[in-house]
Amino acid sequence: MPTSSVSLEVLDRLRRYDTPTVCNVLELFECRPRHTGYMDARIKACYPALPPMVGFATTATFRAGAPPRGGDTYIGLGGQIEKIAATGGPQVVVFQDLDDPPVAATFGEIMCTTYQAFGCVGLITSGYGRDLEQVEALKFPCFTSGTIPSHGYTQIVELDIPVRVGGVWVNPGDLLHGDRNGVTTIPNALAALTADGCAGFVQAEAVILDYLKQGSPTAAGFLAARDECKRRIAELAQRLRSQAKDLL
Repeated sequence: MPTSSVSLEVLDRLRRYDTPTVCNVLELFECRPRHTGYMDARIKACYPALPPMVGFATTATFRAGAPPRGGDTYIGLGGQIEKIAATGGPQVVVFQDLDDPPVAATFGEIMCTTYQAFGCVGLITSGYGRDLEQVEALKFPCFTSGTIPSHGYTQIVELDIPVRVGGVWVNPGDLLHGDRNGVTTIPNALAALTADGCAGFVQAEAVILDYLKQGSPTAAGFLAARDECKRRIAELAQRLRSQAKDLL
Protein backbone atom coordinates (compact mmCIF):
# COMPACT_ATOMS: atom_id res chain seq x y z
CA MET A 1 0.00 0.00 0.00
CA PRO A 2 1.32 3.48 -0.88
CA THR A 3 1.41 4.88 2.65
CA SER A 4 5.00 6.06 2.85
CA SER A 5 4.32 9.19 0.82
CA VAL A 6 2.31 10.66 3.71
CA SER A 7 4.23 11.25 6.92
CA LEU A 8 2.96 10.52 10.41
CA GLU A 9 3.35 14.23 11.16
CA VAL A 10 0.84 15.05 8.41
CA LEU A 11 -1.57 12.42 9.72
CA ASP A 12 -1.30 13.92 13.22
CA ARG A 13 -2.14 17.37 11.86
CA LEU A 14 -5.16 16.04 9.96
CA ARG A 15 -6.50 14.52 13.20
CA ARG A 16 -6.78 18.01 14.68
CA TYR A 17 -9.66 18.89 12.38
CA ASP A 18 -13.16 17.53 11.88
CA THR A 19 -14.18 15.84 8.65
CA PRO A 20 -16.39 18.71 7.39
CA THR A 21 -13.39 21.06 7.59
CA VAL A 22 -11.31 18.57 5.62
CA CYS A 23 -14.09 18.37 3.01
CA ASN A 24 -14.23 22.17 2.83
CA VAL A 25 -10.52 22.36 2.10
CA LEU A 26 -10.63 19.56 -0.48
CA GLU A 27 -13.22 21.58 -2.42
CA LEU A 28 -10.69 24.40 -2.80
CA PHE A 29 -8.36 22.22 -4.90
CA GLU A 30 -11.12 21.65 -7.49
CA CYS A 31 -9.68 18.16 -7.95
CA ARG A 32 -13.07 16.38 -7.92
CA PRO A 33 -16.76 17.29 -8.10
CA ARG A 34 -17.99 18.66 -4.78
CA HIS A 35 -20.57 15.90 -4.34
CA THR A 36 -18.06 13.06 -4.63
CA GLY A 37 -15.28 11.50 -2.56
CA TYR A 38 -17.15 11.17 0.73
CA MET A 39 -19.43 8.38 1.94
CA ASP A 40 -23.16 8.91 2.00
CA ALA A 41 -25.50 8.86 5.00
CA ARG A 42 -25.77 5.07 5.03
CA ILE A 43 -22.39 5.01 6.78
CA LYS A 44 -22.66 6.31 10.34
CA ALA A 45 -20.25 6.58 13.25
CA CYS A 46 -20.93 4.03 15.98
CA TYR A 47 -19.05 6.18 18.52
CA PRO A 48 -19.61 9.85 17.69
CA ALA A 49 -17.69 11.11 20.74
CA LEU A 50 -14.37 9.67 19.54
CA PRO A 51 -11.83 12.02 17.91
CA PRO A 52 -11.24 11.92 14.14
CA MET A 53 -9.95 8.70 12.59
CA VAL A 54 -7.16 9.06 10.02
CA GLY A 55 -5.49 6.13 8.28
CA PHE A 56 -4.90 4.17 5.10
CA ALA A 57 -7.47 1.72 3.75
CA THR A 58 -6.89 -2.01 3.94
CA THR A 59 -9.82 -3.42 1.99
CA ALA A 60 -11.83 -6.64 1.92
CA THR A 61 -15.14 -8.09 0.87
CA PHE A 62 -17.35 -9.95 3.31
CA ARG A 63 -20.33 -12.27 3.36
CA ALA A 64 -22.19 -14.16 6.08
CA GLY A 65 -25.37 -15.44 4.46
CA ALA A 66 -24.33 -19.05 3.76
CA PRO A 67 -21.95 -21.58 5.33
CA PRO A 68 -18.40 -21.53 3.91
CA ARG A 69 -17.19 -24.66 2.20
CA GLY A 70 -14.39 -25.16 4.73
CA GLY A 71 -16.64 -24.85 7.76
CA ASP A 72 -14.55 -22.07 9.38
CA THR A 73 -16.91 -19.27 10.41
CA TYR A 74 -13.99 -16.81 10.53
CA ILE A 75 -12.46 -17.87 7.24
CA GLY A 76 -10.01 -15.35 5.80
CA LEU A 77 -9.22 -13.45 9.01
CA GLY A 78 -5.79 -15.04 9.42
CA GLY A 79 -4.71 -14.06 5.93
CA GLN A 80 -6.02 -10.55 6.43
CA ILE A 81 -4.04 -10.12 9.64
CA GLU A 82 -0.89 -11.34 7.92
CA LYS A 83 -1.28 -8.62 5.28
CA ILE A 84 -2.01 -5.95 7.88
CA ALA A 85 1.00 -6.96 9.97
CA ALA A 86 3.28 -6.89 6.92
CA THR A 87 2.12 -3.44 5.83
CA GLY A 88 2.49 -1.33 8.96
CA GLY A 89 1.31 2.23 9.43
CA PRO A 90 -2.10 3.33 10.71
CA GLN A 91 -4.66 1.33 8.74
CA VAL A 92 -8.44 1.49 8.50
CA VAL A 93 -10.17 -1.81 7.75
CA VAL A 94 -12.77 -1.24 5.02
CA PHE A 95 -15.33 -3.95 4.24
CA GLN A 96 -17.84 -4.20 1.45
CA ASP A 97 -20.63 -6.54 2.56
CA LEU A 98 -21.63 -8.69 -0.42
CA ASP A 99 -24.91 -9.82 1.15
CA ASP A 100 -27.79 -7.68 -0.11
CA PRO A 101 -29.25 -6.79 2.28
CA PRO A 102 -26.69 -7.56 5.01
CA VAL A 103 -27.72 -10.50 7.17
CA ALA A 104 -25.12 -10.52 9.98
CA ALA A 105 -22.44 -8.47 11.68
CA THR A 106 -19.18 -7.75 9.87
CA PHE A 107 -17.37 -7.16 13.15
CA GLY A 108 -17.55 -7.68 16.89
CA GLU A 109 -15.32 -7.48 19.93
CA ILE A 110 -12.83 -10.18 18.86
CA MET A 111 -12.24 -8.79 15.37
CA CYS A 112 -11.89 -5.18 16.51
CA THR A 113 -9.54 -6.15 19.35
CA THR A 114 -7.46 -8.09 16.85
CA TYR A 115 -7.30 -5.25 14.34
CA GLN A 116 -6.37 -2.73 17.01
CA ALA A 117 -3.63 -5.00 18.35
CA PHE A 118 -2.07 -5.06 14.88
CA GLY A 119 -2.03 -1.28 14.54
CA CYS A 120 -5.35 -0.52 12.87
CA VAL A 121 -7.03 2.75 13.87
CA GLY A 122 -10.61 2.09 12.78
CA LEU A 123 -13.08 0.07 10.73
CA ILE A 124 -15.69 0.92 8.10
CA THR A 125 -18.26 -1.49 6.70
CA SER A 126 -21.18 -1.20 4.33
CA GLY A 127 -22.79 -3.87 6.50
CA TYR A 128 -23.60 -4.14 10.18
CA GLY A 129 -21.74 -4.38 13.50
CA ARG A 130 -22.31 -5.91 16.92
CA ASP A 131 -20.74 -6.00 20.42
CA LEU A 132 -21.00 -2.21 20.38
CA GLU A 133 -20.54 -1.81 24.14
CA GLN A 134 -17.39 -3.94 24.22
CA VAL A 135 -15.88 -2.26 21.15
CA GLU A 136 -16.67 1.17 22.58
CA ALA A 137 -14.42 0.35 25.53
CA LEU A 138 -11.56 -0.14 23.04
CA LYS A 139 -11.98 3.45 21.78
CA PHE A 140 -11.79 1.95 18.30
CA PRO A 141 -13.74 4.02 15.74
CA CYS A 142 -16.26 2.03 13.71
CA PHE A 143 -18.58 3.15 10.92
CA THR A 144 -21.50 0.99 9.80
CA SER A 145 -24.88 1.01 8.11
CA GLY A 146 -26.56 -0.61 11.12
CA THR A 147 -26.45 -2.98 14.09
CA ILE A 148 -27.40 -6.66 14.35
CA PRO A 149 -26.77 -9.27 17.11
CA SER A 150 -25.35 -12.29 15.22
CA HIS A 151 -22.20 -12.90 13.17
CA GLY A 152 -23.84 -15.44 10.85
CA TYR A 153 -21.34 -17.36 8.69
CA THR A 154 -18.49 -14.84 8.77
CA GLN A 155 -16.31 -15.03 5.65
CA ILE A 156 -13.68 -12.57 4.44
CA VAL A 157 -13.79 -13.28 0.73
CA GLU A 158 -11.17 -11.14 -1.03
CA LEU A 159 -8.39 -8.85 0.21
CA ASP A 160 -6.76 -5.71 -1.16
CA ILE A 161 -9.25 -5.01 -3.93
CA PRO A 162 -11.33 -1.91 -4.72
CA VAL A 163 -14.51 -1.91 -2.62
CA ARG A 164 -17.61 0.26 -2.77
CA VAL A 165 -18.85 1.58 0.57
CA GLY A 166 -21.35 4.38 1.08
CA GLY A 167 -21.34 5.16 -2.63
CA VAL A 168 -17.55 5.60 -2.77
CA TRP A 169 -14.94 3.34 -4.35
CA VAL A 170 -12.11 2.80 -1.88
CA ASN A 171 -8.78 1.39 -3.06
CA PRO A 172 -6.11 -0.23 -0.90
CA GLY A 173 -3.91 2.52 0.52
CA ASP A 174 -6.42 5.35 0.11
CA LEU A 175 -6.22 7.92 2.89
CA LEU A 176 -9.43 8.17 4.94
CA HIS A 177 -10.66 10.75 7.45
CA GLY A 178 -13.76 10.08 9.55
CA ASP A 179 -15.63 11.41 12.57
CA ARG A 180 -19.20 11.78 13.82
CA ASN A 181 -20.07 13.62 10.59
CA GLY A 182 -19.03 10.80 8.25
CA VAL A 183 -16.05 9.62 6.22
CA THR A 184 -14.15 11.22 3.33
CA THR A 185 -11.24 10.15 1.18
CA ILE A 186 -8.23 12.45 0.85
CA PRO A 187 -6.03 12.18 -2.26
CA ASN A 188 -2.71 11.00 -0.84
CA ALA A 189 -0.80 13.56 -2.89
CA LEU A 190 -2.82 16.37 -1.30
CA ALA A 191 -2.63 15.18 2.32
CA ALA A 192 0.02 17.68 3.49
CA LEU A 193 -1.58 20.62 1.69
CA THR A 194 -4.99 19.65 3.08
CA ALA A 195 -3.58 19.71 6.61
CA ASP A 196 -2.03 23.11 5.89
CA GLY A 197 -5.28 24.43 4.47
CA CYS A 198 -7.44 23.38 7.41
CA ALA A 199 -5.84 25.93 9.72
CA GLY A 200 -6.40 28.75 7.23
CA PHE A 201 -10.00 27.69 6.62
CA VAL A 202 -10.81 27.64 10.31
CA GLN A 203 -9.28 31.10 10.72
CA ALA A 204 -11.36 32.43 7.81
CA GLU A 205 -14.61 31.06 9.25
CA ALA A 206 -13.71 32.53 12.63
CA VAL A 207 -14.12 36.01 11.15
CA ILE A 208 -17.88 35.42 10.87
CA LEU A 209 -18.24 33.40 14.05
CA ASP A 210 -16.30 35.86 16.19
CA TYR A 211 -18.36 38.76 14.86
CA LEU A 212 -21.66 37.01 15.64
CA LYS A 213 -20.54 35.91 19.10
CA GLN A 214 -19.56 39.39 20.21
CA GLY A 215 -23.23 40.34 20.41
CA SER A 216 -25.49 43.01 18.87
CA PRO A 217 -24.76 42.11 15.24
CA THR A 218 -26.06 44.21 12.38
CA ALA A 219 -26.83 43.14 8.82
CA ALA A 220 -24.10 45.44 7.54
CA GLY A 221 -21.58 44.06 10.02
CA PHE A 222 -22.48 40.50 9.13
CA LEU A 223 -22.10 41.17 5.41
CA ALA A 224 -18.71 42.78 6.00
CA ALA A 225 -17.56 39.79 8.05
CA ARG A 226 -18.83 37.38 5.42
CA ASP A 227 -17.02 39.27 2.65
CA GLU A 228 -13.77 39.16 4.63
CA CYS A 229 -14.24 35.42 5.21
CA LYS A 230 -14.84 34.86 1.50
CA ARG A 231 -11.78 36.93 0.60
CA ARG A 232 -9.55 34.87 2.89
CA ILE A 233 -10.93 31.60 1.56
CA ALA A 234 -10.39 32.75 -2.04
CA GLU A 235 -6.76 33.62 -1.23
CA LEU A 236 -6.32 30.24 0.47
CA ALA A 237 -7.82 28.44 -2.53
CA GLN A 238 -5.52 30.24 -4.95
CA ARG A 239 -2.46 29.36 -2.89
CA LEU A 240 -3.45 25.70 -2.46
CA ARG A 241 -4.24 25.20 -6.15
CA SER A 242 -0.92 26.77 -7.08
CA GLN A 243 0.97 24.46 -4.74
CA ALA A 244 -1.00 21.40 -5.89
CA LYS A 245 -0.72 21.86 -9.64
CA ASP A 246 2.31 19.57 -9.93
CA LEU A 247 0.99 16.96 -7.49
CA LEU A 248 -2.07 15.65 -9.33
